[in-house]
Amino acid sequence: MTWETVIGLETHVELATKTKIFCACTTAFGGGPNTHCCPVCTGMPGALPVLNKKVLEFAVKAGLALGCSITRYSKFDRKNYFYPDLPKAYQISQLSLPIARDGKVDIRAAAGPRTVHIHELHMEEDAGKLVHDPWLDQTRADYNRCGVPLIEIVTEPDFRSADEVVAYLGKLKETLQYLGVSDCKMQEGSLRCDVNLSVRPMGSTELGTRTEMKNLNSFKAITRAIGYEAKRQIELIEAGRRVIQETRRWDENKDATYAMRSKENAQDYRYFPEPDLPPIELPEEYLAGLRAAQPELAEAKRTRYQTDYGLPEYDCQMIASDSALARFFETLVELGTPPKQGANWIMGEVLGALAARSMEPKDMKLTPPTLARLIALVSGGSLNRNTAVKVFEAVFDADGDVDAYVKEHGLEQVNDGKVVRDACARALAANPRSVEDYRSGKEKAFGFLVGQVMRELKGRANPKTVNTALRELLEQ
Repeated sequence: MTWETVIGLETHVELATKTKIFCACTTAFGGGPNTHCCPVCTGMPGALPVLNKKVLEFAVKAGLALGCSITRYSKFDRKNYFYPDLPKAYQISQLSLPIARDGKVDIRAAAGPRTVHIHELHMEEDAGKLVHDPWLDQTRADYNRCGVPLIEIVTEPDFRSADEVVAYLGKLKETLQYLGVSDCKMQEGSLRCDVNLSVRPMGSTELGTRTEMKNLNSFKAITRAIGYEAKRQIELIEAGRRVIQETRRWDENKDATYAMRSKENAQDYRYFPEPDLPPIELPEEYLAGLRAAQPELAEAKRTRYQTDYGLPEYDCQMIASDSALARFFETLVELGTPPKQGANWIMGEVLGALAARSMEPKDMKLTPPTLARLIALVSGGSLNRNTAVKVFEAVFDADGDVDAYVKEHGLEQVNDGKVVRDACARALAANPRSVEDYRSGKEKAFGFLVGQVMRELKGRANPKTVNTALRELLEQ
């Protein structure tokens, strides 16, 4: 029998506000355990929450970008459960009137294009985390993350493969970063998802019993967890056993999922309206203002780069994949850099330098004017490409002065025809065997002679001038 995997996602996104959703505590990542807490976010008796208006703004912006209908009248609810990382024994979330619903995201995966439907997007507060100390064999609670603002984006069960899930999460991450509502750093837990998965015979329209895999925070873990869980469920059914609806955890070391607890339904959480927060009413003027302020997103940029700059699709895909990288590129072009040259330097040297330093584009010191000047020196013949790459590496970390560095190290390209011709003549005189090889048809000998000239001129000669002068002398 052929089986089909059916997947829905619940993606939790930490919002990029400076303070928490219902109090003034910092949302900064890290910090000593339990140092970013107050009576509100730890649920002390008598402490009252106040909604951070920036959280509302970010949630609406995300909803608009994902094609959702914004709920003009929404409210918060209490989700009750008892767990050590939740000191007040309930989470403030949204159940019956979430801030946004009925959106969609178009993705492109290996199997072709697909539309993923967003069931809802709601606001809620994060819980703390438990840290296990294997040396002491103790588990301790760190409540710094309690009250950090989240949006939870819940899809319909529209995915049929891990490839489609990763394509969707990549598009979602890209969109949220462009909006500036989250840094989406999966390694810090800013974007993590719960994967709801079931299997069914191919062609069936009935959904199977699903399991939920909690808090997956890397594309690699998501892909491997989906593969394992689908195989596990198929093997259970084919062996005549049944799949149990439960919450499971992915074990990276064992490359397997394991059961945590039986899967709860909404009634298990005993939801009721949050009594300490008033409903939210959004006037049309507020929504119109946010719609007008929405930035150009990645897909629109890719289309514009192809139309306005004539860039290949691959270049557009790479450059627009990160909002900071796209801003850098657009500033380069505004400074007069030819678009294709700017794209080549970004995709080659810039991305290479960032990868070597494990750095995000937004964190690099190099500025567009510095790179624009370096590219101009190459275009104008003052530097050859190889020397320019060395200059790039020298100025990248501190955004150094390109002209000063070139002058200080004597790197200006040698364009004087007589100087180049004399160097070529000396190279031919010193290497008669290579001259003979070239004249007998061995083209590789020419490359060797070019190398000899470039070495004598310390790599500063114009390669085109060297090639022309050498061939003229060899043909005499």
